[in-house]
Amino acid sequence: MWLYIIAVNILAFSFMGIDKRRARAGLRRIPERSLFMTAIAGGVFGIWIGMYTFRHKTRKRAFVVGVPLLALLFLVIVLQM
Repeated sequence: MWLYIIAVNILAFSFMGIDKRRARAGLRRIPERSLFMTAIAGGVFGIWIGMYTFRHKTRKRAFVVGVPLLALLFLVIVLQM
């Protein structure tokens, strides 16, 4: 389980960097829904760290509020196991 969580967080962090690079270049972007689905799949901390590392999606209320709430929910679920 921990290997999966580590891998999905690395993937999520990478998605944030890739999407930021594509945004700057004017290329096709990764849909926000895909970013959120990656977070829900266990990559919430990768998304959260990527938001502030790449300064990406930090003005989007859905991300600024939603990602920390997903992180809290993820922690509650993991601690229940």
